[in-house]
Amino acid sequence: MIQPIVYVVSDSVGETAELVVKAACSQFNGEKVTLRRIPYVIDKETILETLYAAKEENALVAFTIVVPKLRKILIEEARKLEIPVVDIMGPMIDGLAKVYQEDPKGQPGLIHRLDDEYFRKVEAIEFAVKYDDGRDPRGLLRADVVLIGVSRTSKTPLSMYLAHKRLKVANVPLVPEVEPPDELFLIPASRCIGLTIGPSQLNNIRRERLKALGLTSSANYASLQRILQELEYAEQVIRRVGCPRIDVSNKAVEETASIILDLLKKGAK
Repeated sequence: MIQPIVYVVSDSVGETAELVVKAACSQFNGEKVTLRRIPYVIDKETILETLYAAKEENALVAFTIVVPKLRKILIEEARKLEIPVVDIMGPMIDGLAKVYQEDPKGQPGLIHRLDDEYFRKVEAIEFAVKYDDGRDPRGLLRADVVLIGVSRTSKTPLSMYLAHKRLKVANVPLVPEVEPPDELFLIPASRCIGLTIGPSQLNNIRRERLKALGLTSSANYASLQRILQELEYAEQVIRRVGCPRIDVSNKAVEETASIILDLLKKGAK
């Protein structure tokens, strides 16, 4: 069987049309298809050139053109040349126009437009990754909020969750053998949150963590004596910083994050 050729024409990137074509082709015994993507079509000349090329190759033309004038030109010229065309976006846009009872914008690429909020979110996520687990204490001075606590108090999941709320978050693990960075005591206490947890729950969490790593649960990391030592040290640091504390015992990440957001709002007043 001759491999079909499909011209994917769009006044934007053309990703939508290409995905639809590939999904449709998968329904035909996995037959392959030759795709020729023609993106950013903005004039009649490009449409005509594409249609002539498609005519020569006996190709199908699939398009996602939302500018009414260009869409009309493509459909009419394809009809004259007797080229089969599939309007991927048109029927949906026409249907939604009836539901919304208003005309569509007719502007290409709207789905790909990135606003300031998107960039802030990306920046916050990159920040959380870069300054996770106390990797670079310089990030504490630039953070919107700093989370401190012993290992397994959900510092990293909280950092990522808050990053999706467009907050720059750094976190610092508190370990008795390691002195906290000086930067921790230079930031306002209202921008720091101490995370605490019940010793028995932390013991269970750490034992499960060791099992997942294939290690014995009798390791010092999960011993109750070690946990009590770490929690006492963490309390000392939290008091020294003078920041609010949250007991994360039996709390979901979303619940703790909500408390943190409330605390930050109060601190900003």
